[in-house]
Amino acid sequence: MPLRRRRPLLRAAAVGGGAYLMGKRHAESAQEAPMQESAAPPPATDGLSSADMERLQQLARLHEEGVLTDEELAAQKARILG
Repeated sequence: MPLRRRRPLLRAAAVGGGAYLMGKRHAESAQEAPMQESAAPPPATDGLSSADMERLQQLARLHEEGVLTDEELAAQKARILG
């Protein structure tokens, strides 16, 4: 009877060990990714004020959510950018 029980235990240990290593590797890569993104220089603003930049970001979020159409977004961007 111990031989029948041994294989499922070994299989579970192998699967669990593999899952542990993959989870650990995923966590390490997730920690490295934000550091790589933060090293990039900020985009040029071409003389826009911080309020204008914030408004453009807000409009982009609204467009991604589907609140603004492409035409409405373009009109608002043209108004802000002059």
